[in-house]
Amino acid sequence: MARFREPLVLGRVIGDVVDMFMPSVNLTVAYGSRQVNNGCEIKPSAISSPPRVEVGGDDLRTCYTLVMTDPDAPSPSDPTLREYLHWIVTDIPATTAVSFGRELTRYEAPRPTIGIHRYVFILFKQMARETVYPPQSRINFSTRDFAEMNGLGLPVAAVYYNAQKETAPRRRF
Repeated sequence: MARFREPLVLGRVIGDVVDMFMPSVNLTVAYGSRQVNNGCEIKPSAISSPPRVEVGGDDLRTCYTLVMTDPDAPSPSDPTLREYLHWIVTDIPATTAVSFGRELTRYEAPRPTIGIHRYVFILFKQMARETVYPPQSRINFSTRDFAEMNGLGLPVAAVYYNAQKETAPRRRF
């Protein structure tokens, strides 16, 4: 599983967002037909709606929490709002999709303004259903603190993509 961790280390997801962990559950994230792979770039116009997320596992009684954050807000060179929370879905049964879970924090589409931002999806295994509570704020959210306060432990999966502000098409007159 080291090959799954390496891009997360190189992309500083491990370090900036979460501590070292061993991936143990499959996590698939896709915007339309575009699957999210670590470090890929996706245009903001393609991420205005929540992605399709599928969670692996082998026991429907096991539930997971999905967190999506931007550790580069408002800009990668000065991330004073690190992390900015974009989405939380809890009580996702194993072998299903987030649509079977409970949206704790509504999806907010990323809108990077300066530089290349990392958008990180982190999956945690829950101890039981309905045991995860919403954070107080989206700004200066801490995935580590959220996991600790809700008894989630280390992540079981993570994936991230990059996005930057799209330039407006130039008009020729």
